Amino acid sequence: MALGLNVSEPEETCSDDNCPFHGSLSVRGQTIEGTVASTDMEKTVVVEREYDVTVPKYDRQMKRRSRVPAHAPECMDLAVGETVRIAETRPLSKTKSHVVVEHVAADATTGGDD
Repeated sequence: MALGLNVSEPEETCSDDNCPFHGSLSVRGQTIEGTVASTDMEKTVVVEREYDVTVPKYDRQMKRRSRVPAHAPECMDLAVGETVRIAETRPLSKTKSHVVVEHVAADATTGGDD
């Protein structure tokens, strides 16, 4: 819990300077939970989350999707389809301002979403 968040530190160590656990990167702001949609870039994953938006004209819900690029530290092995938690940081590049801080257990996210 060195980050100020209630997350566990990964077992592996790394030499990544932009790792919040083993480097000098500080986290602040919001945390987002989502699913890894892409791991094609080096040191970057795209985290996707779906949410519902109310359309008042039709009194219905509409699904929206947001994709957030996040830094993937070397000490975390990430694959497409895993559920992760990302935290906001200082800007790391033109598009990246988040870093992956935790794998979320699969059974914690599947309950109660009817």
